[in-house]
Amino acid sequence: MNRRDALRHTGVLVLSLGAAELAFGAAIVSVRVWPASDYTRVTIESDKPLSANHFLAENPQRLVVDIDNLELSPALRELVGKVRSDDPYIAGVRVGQNQPRVVRLVIDLKQAIKPQQFTLPPVAAYQHRLVFDLYPTEAVDPLLSLVRDKVEAEREAVKAVDDALGEFIGKVDRPFNAAPGLPAKPVGGAPMPSIATPTATPPTITAGGPGIPAPPGQTAAPAPPPTAEQRDRFNRLIIVAIDPGHGGEDPGAIGPTGLKEKDVVLQVALQLRDRLNAKPGMRAMLTRDADFFVPLHDRVNKARRVQADLFVSIHADAFFTPEARGASVFALSQGGASSAAARWMAQKENAADVVGGVNVATKDATVLKALLDMSTTAQIKDSLRVGNEVLSRIGQVGKLHKRQVEQAGFAVLKAPDIPSILVETAFISNPEEEDKLRDADYQQRLVQALFSGIERYFAKNPPLARNRSTT
Repeated sequence: MNRRDALRHTGVLVLSLGAAELAFGAAIVSVRVWPASDYTRVTIESDKPLSANHFLAENPQRLVVDIDNLELSPALRELVGKVRSDDPYIAGVRVGQNQPRVVRLVIDLKQAIKPQQFTLPPVAAYQHRLVFDLYPTEAVDPLLSLVRDKVEAEREAVKAVDDALGEFIGKVDRPFNAAPGLPAKPVGGAPMPSIATPTATPPTITAGGPGIPAPPGQTAAPAPPPTAEQRDRFNRLIIVAIDPGHGGEDPGAIGPTGLKEKDVVLQVALQLRDRLNAKPGMRAMLTRDADFFVPLHDRVNKARRVQADLFVSIHADAFFTPEARGASVFALSQGGASSAAARWMAQKENAADVVGGVNVATKDATVLKALLDMSTTAQIKDSLRVGNEVLSRIGQVGKLHKRQVEQAGFAVLKAPDIPSILVETAFISNPEEEDKLRDADYQQRLVQALFSGIERYFAKNPPLARNRSTT
């Protein structure tokens, strides 16, 4: 081989190595951070599967992640700017090339965490995803949070009453001649009237009943003490679990102009929560209160942990054609679906875990299947009752897709001891209904309809004492 051929061969080899180097490793498609009170999720999406190892370090607390077969890129550096100041777990992120073909992420932490790392294959609009879920070492008890909220609300209400009463007493105790519009001295030198405690003895409530005098010589019969069940019902806090569908990695259905189901149902859920909390004796719990993903079985478990009296899942679905329109209400079915459309919707909603991304390695499949298979005739009967109440009032706000409560095997409705309904507020795939869902006035009327249906259901079906298991 002469010198010219050798140089040509070397050039081809260098070009080949360069092409191989360019093709080596994965390309980052997107990076995302989803902060929430429950946990924060960090997602790295790429065109090829990523392999990573992580460990926790202290002083200060941080999560260190080494991603193999990857070169540092501008897309990966964007992760630094994705962290929000109000993130409860992440203080900041640093990214660097730790070794050739190894990128290191250092996630500075605000508190101790239990990280979960897993990968997700391509699905829907996503390519390969490397996911880190940062959970607190001690999860917040949702029932305790509800009780604290109730106590704080009652404390504020008592303080408001005390303030108003103090202001009133201050006005009464003020000297008469200091009050505007009154004479400085009583007319004709008459003594100033005094405010005295009445000495009259209140009338006796007798056996004749309230306000009815007893016959001469007969004393009043004491009222029987309330039973334990009556005391429980009187002091009973009705808890409604509100479940805004989808969230985080799972956008749900998307309207013609880009309105996302996960966003509009969260807006409706937040308003419904405020409406329920404003009613004495009722308290609402959200399965999510921000844009993050909650697996289907976790939504059910959250409702059971607070011993909810009702579970309402809110959605705004899409269909194959934009002509589909109208609201629907669904309850669970132990058998087949009540219609082909109901079956299709249930299958679509049950696939949310696949899109949103669940770490299946941490879930006990046997326990999960047992939970989702549990259902009772009584639960379904109560679900149909509340479903009819809600459906009748939603029908006064807009068009109904079906005039009866439909049934299908929605996984999110399978709490065995909680009446559960799923409300499709409208078809977001319909241009007119997408506009309605975006409209604040329509949302307000929709919330009022949901509230009225829930209120009417509990007026007819007072909740019993809480004596069921919440495990």
